[in-house]
Amino acid sequence: MGLYEQLILRDRRRLRRRRITLAVLAAVVAAVMVAVAFVVATVVQANDNILRSRALDGAQSVAKLTKDTNILVMGLDSRVDEKGKPLSAAVYSALDAGNQSTGGYNANVLMLVHIPADGSKATAMSIPRDDYVHLAGIPGQDLHAKIKEAYGYGLAAEQTALLAAGKPNDQATYQQAREAGRRAEIATVSQFLGSVHIDHFVEVTMAGFYEVAQAVAPITVCVNQATQDTYSGANFVKGVQQINAKQAMAFVRQRRDTTNPNYSFTDLDRERRQQAFIVSVIHQLKQAGTFTDIPKMQSVLSAVSSNLVVDSGLNLLDMARQAGAITSGNISFTTLPITGFGTSPTGESINTVDVAQVQATVKELLSPARKPAAKAATPGHSKPAGSASSGSGASHGSGSPSGSAANAPSSGTAPKAAKTPATTTYSDWTGALQGGSVTCVK
Repeated sequence: MGLYEQLILRDRRRLRRRRITLAVLAAVVAAVMVAVAFVVATVVQANDNILRSRALDGAQSVAKLTKDTNILVMGLDSRVDEKGKPLSAAVYSALDAGNQSTGGYNANVLMLVHIPADGSKATAMSIPRDDYVHLAGIPGQDLHAKIKEAYGYGLAAEQTALLAAGKPNDQATYQQAREAGRRAEIATVSQFLGSVHIDHFVEVTMAGFYEVAQAVAPITVCVNQATQDTYSGANFVKGVQQINAKQAMAFVRQRRDTTNPNYSFTDLDRERRQQAFIVSVIHQLKQAGTFTDIPKMQSVLSAVSSNLVVDSGLNLLDMARQAGAITSGNISFTTLPITGFGTSPTGESINTVDVAQVQATVKELLSPARKPAAKAATPGHSKPAGSASSGSGASHGSGSPSGSAANAPSSGTAPKAAKTPATTTYSDWTGALQGGSVTCVK
């Protein structure tokens, strides 16, 4: 059995419920990195704990045609930091996600953040992790697999070649293999989206989520109806509420309601939760004045410094000129379309995709001369993306935001409902989620 096959086998053995925790980490880090660039640029660039990668150097065959900026966010399902070192026992306990021997190198979150040079609305595109695509950037291999697996395949191929060539199994070899994994994932995403130029990337592991959540807690979120899940620990009342770091983990991990089996969750619903969480964090930090409070921002960044890799060309001072749209909430989040669910030739559950449809959607979202796409396709049926409503109490679909604890679980430690701010409600994962307010989601 080869190295990557071992990684895949180990990855399959872990509980599925643990795999989603990372998604929010990557997205929050990206939001913080971009949104607060103008106040923390010198702090970040002087921090030796943040690793710089040369994975983009000379690796892109796609020409840059505009002055806009595209940042790829990659979140890895790894239980070690970016240097391969184990986390503390306290973090493993808080994450409830095994130890350093658990997990792998799947890019379980992939998000392209597009920042127009003219300061207009930014767009974040979530790429479903199980989309079945052609992998690129792996020399000598012609593979189809889940898009999240490009990183692991690239890493394994490079590590195998290096060890076969007599290289020592040390940190230098490990980091060289990680660079190959990054190149493969970046190339695969660029190809899948329609030869999109990637200007920068941010990579995070699972390690920093709990610390990031602690640094920004309490966090205001909103759900359309009361829900509980004994697997993830979710226990939320209907409406707007404030949650702590551990509850934040449950918010983005929940995939079922153990009190109501008919109220199901999918990976796409959880991606919507992730998007809502990012919007809430940005909104909250702006309202609290955190973006202009360097000590607060330094605390947030310190929490993730050893769990973060950025490309060597990422200049936060230059990016600062483009960050205004994000800090003001002028950003929308869209999940790219899939056509359905299927099974791969090896028996894996996958998302089926129409590559032409995906690329047309991306082209529309990236075009500064046109409005962003209003909706994404839903497997099995066509549904208008008008499932979002704005206001304090107005809604469509599965529920409306409420400041009361109506329909709250009768026991447990459910978060207390908070005073209802202006909200926007989304009944499912389709359509574009808009920034600038607290969003109510499934």
